[in-house]
Amino acid sequence: MISESSSFVKGMVLGGLFCVFVTLIGHNKMSHGTKAHHHEHHHIQAPNKEDVSNLSEGERMELSHSIRVYCIILVKPKDLGNWAAVKETWSKHCDKAEFYSSENVKVFDSVVLNTNDMWVMVRNAYKLAYERYKDEYNWFFLAHPTTFAVIENLKYFLLKKDPSQPFYIGHTVKSGELEYVDGDGGIVLSIESLKRLSKIFEDPDKCPEQGGLIWKLSEDKQLAVCLKYTGVLAENAEDSEGKDVFNTKSVGSLIKEAMANHPQQVVEGCCSDMAITFSGLAPNHMHVMMYGVYRLRAYGHNFKDALIFLPPPGSDND
Repeated sequence: MISESSSFVKGMVLGGLFCVFVTLIGHNKMSHGTKAHHHEHHHIQAPNKEDVSNLSEGERMELSHSIRVYCIILVKPKDLGNWAAVKETWSKHCDKAEFYSSENVKVFDSVVLNTNDMWVMVRNAYKLAYERYKDEYNWFFLAHPTTFAVIENLKYFLLKKDPSQPFYIGHTVKSGELEYVDGDGGIVLSIESLKRLSKIFEDPDKCPEQGGLIWKLSEDKQLAVCLKYTGVLAENAEDSEGKDVFNTKSVGSLIKEAMANHPQQVVEGCCSDMAITFSGLAPNHMHVMMYGVYRLRAYGHNFKDALIFLPPPGSDND
């Protein structure tokens, strides 16, 4: 009887150990499988300042002249205040900036698109930009009139990134299986991505101008769908510390959030030192930003930037 009881206990222990062993093996396989299929945002970072400082003077000059940014600002008559502010502030720092309007507005020059549909405006603006400037510029930045952009920081971010490769950069958002760049923070396309986009525009089944399911999406999501058909995926832009550089909110909003979430580190917790865009700005805030970014200096502080992006010839920028 004792031997039978002992055998039963031994069997229970061995069986239990075997179950634990099998469970561990199964868990290990599942964890490896999960890791293989885990999907996150595609991340792309700015260069380290040390990498730039190690470049020769000739290499720095070549890089500073090789990055050519064409800016597309989409506007409507209701945006006149912001239109004027963007025209007088940050857009002067683009190598060339043009306003694409839904209709003709006498007070300002613009490329008239004759449509109020935002997706059609985006499509036609990109088509015209590619047709007219594909041989002059290698990066194309699209923005709304409530966006403020620091173009020099954009150019710094694009250092060592090959525009002949398909880049689609900004502040990425996930919507179901679709990852797209939020238009409020601005959208950057390399010339290769714009080339592919211009071709897919000709395929009404994959990238229709209107009608069907895609018509129900916002213009930034529609753009992502079309680009995805060409093999171009959205990439989230970050500085070397992993902070977002394309912001879909204003500085004021981000500071309020930092005060609530990081009261001991408001400035550090707010935004990247190399931020490229902020969104949701009123016209007067555009000028405040311009003063803060390009005019205000703390005496005795020298940032000793290793690279200088010279203004376009004939520009009256700051």
